Amino acid sequence: MAAKYTLKVLADFAAAHTLRDYPGACSRMHGHNWKIEAEVVATQLNEIGMAIDFKDIKREVRAIAKTLDHYYLNDLEPFQTVNPTAENIAKYFYQELASRINNEHVSVSALTLWETERACVRYSESD
Repeated sequence: MAAKYTLKVLADFAAAHTLRDYPGACSRMHGHNWKIEAEVVATQLNEIGMAIDFKDIKREVRAIAKTLDHYYLNDLEPFQTVNPTAENIAKYFYQELASRINNEHVSVSALTLWETERACVRYSESD
C-alpha cells in the first residue's frame, strides 16, 4: 500500500455577503466569521522527513484569506457573477490553494469552510 500523509491547517477571516435570489433573510447583506480547514495530501516525504512544511501551507491559506478578509464578497471576483454561497467560497478557496501548492507529491485534498460553529461545507475534487 502506498504511503499517504494528510496535513491540515486552520485559518479564518471575516466577510460579508448577500445571497442573490435567496428566498429569505440571507438575501440581505450579512456577515460571518468564516473558518477554513485546508487538507493537504502528500505521497512522499522530503529529505528531512516532511511532506510539506505546515508554515508553507499556513502562509498560502492566510494569504488567500487576506484577500477576502473584511470585504463585501459580492464586490470581489469571482463573486460578482458567481453567488458567494459557502459552497462557492469553498470551491474558490480550494482552487486558489491548489494553484499555489500542488506539485507531483503534494496536493490539496479538501477544503472545509465553516460559516458558523454548526454549519460547514467540505469541497474536494477527488473521490
